[in-house]
Amino acid sequence: MAKRKPEEAPKGAPAWQSTFADLMNLLLCFFVLLFSMSSIDAEKFQEIASSFSNTFSIFSSGGSSFDDGLLISNGISQLNNLDKYINNTGAAADSSSTTNKLDKEDSNADDVKEAYEKEQLEASEQLAEKVSEALVENNVDKDVDIDFTSQYVQLTLKGSILFDSGSATLREDALPLISKVAMILERYSESTIEIEGHTDNVPINTSHFESNDVLSSYRALAMFDYLVENTSLDPAMIKHSGRGEYIPVADNSTPEGRAKNRRIEIKIYNNLSSE
Repeated sequence: MAKRKPEEAPKGAPAWQSTFADLMNLLLCFFVLLFSMSSIDAEKFQEIASSFSNTFSIFSSGGSSFDDGLLISNGISQLNNLDKYINNTGAAADSSSTTNKLDKEDSNADDVKEAYEKEQLEASEQLAEKVSEALVENNVDKDVDIDFTSQYVQLTLKGSILFDSGSATLREDALPLISKVAMILERYSESTIEIEGHTDNVPINTSHFESNDVLSSYRALAMFDYLVENTSLDPAMIKHSGRGEYIPVADNSTPEGRAKNRRIEIKIYNNLSSE
């Protein structure tokens, strides 16, 4: 018996697929035509937007956008403005938060600084009371002026008592006074001690001292040498400098004022100072 030859499937897409594709094209054209002929009722849309605003606080004023345009007429541009609005709002919030944080930190830093300075001043005041009592005990309180700041207690000795005019050599009759001051300084050997020489503004130019700066420096050095040679103070804890005529404490136009400006200042720094 002869075998039946199998039938070959027709080439190309099935007939129903072409019909279905035509139908989809017609429906697409129909809906595009309907959409092109439709219109949006702007008034009703604004009412809806206003209702959302009142209920959810989405918009700030009915159908108004986040920027200046209308949400209805500029829908796409409003998306860009919305992004800008959110970014700006976030940046403003971050900036405000950062500013508030910095202000708070500055305020805290100022409070800490003020409290620390107050503590320093109290430390200097206590130190000044002890030094003042020691000056009275040694009967030199009339020859030594005492003052204090938040950093140090300052002893001021008149230059006319310590040195002859134009000289940087300690006077013999001043040594008992200096010795008593040195004994008081030894009590504070752990503190930094600074010696400053000061002059009046009368020019000086001799074979030894060409200016008041040099003279004041040598006078401070003379006091430093005496303390190092006659006390147990550590030289590393003692500083000395000449300040010349530049920090007067009185009027240089009078003899009395110039006498006050010629002086030696000894500063004893408290244990809370930055020295």
